[in-house]
Amino acid sequence: MIGRITGTLLEKQSPELLIDVNGIGYEVLAPMTSIYNLPALGQQVTLHTHFVVREDAQVLFGFSDKQQRKLFRALIKVSGVGPKLALSILSGIEADNFVRSVLEGDSAALVRIPGIGKKTAERLVVEMKDRLKEWHIDAELPMMATANPGPSSLDQWIMEAEGALIALGYKPTEAAKSIAAIKEPVKGAEDLIRFALKGMLKQ
Repeated sequence: MIGRITGTLLEKQSPELLIDVNGIGYEVLAPMTSIYNLPALGQQVTLHTHFVVREDAQVLFGFSDKQQRKLFRALIKVSGVGPKLALSILSGIEADNFVRSVLEGDSAALVRIPGIGKKTAERLVVEMKDRLKEWHIDAELPMMATANPGPSSLDQWIMEAEGALIALGYKPTEAAKSIAAIKEPVKGAEDLIRFALKGMLKQ
């Protein structure tokens, strides 16, 4: 079991990361909520990991903190929820907000996440409610600082953000519309994705 890796962040193509650890490049899949917290390319990064071995593949999932990994591990124990769907869930909603929705029995909030239908949302609430009773919910993190990107940078960020949202299961028109509706200042594609997801979850 690979439980944690520390190395240099070489590539970041959401949700895939490439991390150099003493000359070995590890391919890691990470949820968008972890990617938001990553440093710039070339900087050192530490991820808490979960290693999945299948007949056709070996996949390493990475998370910015142990709590998020703990939730991922709880999710994949739910009937009908595999690692891919668990990653999508953690990309579409912050861990604390997911836990809050489960504890409050708010399955409607979970249905807004790509890949989650009504039956799956209801099953998540039923099967995870007891497991999450001791979860400590922190206050929401503050918004990022103001930035004024140039036209070329913003266009590149929009392209990356739209691609990431489509990979999460949103339709191209939904991705474009949600990004166009963002009014907050942004500092990169990760900000666009974060605000777009937050806006769609409120709908």
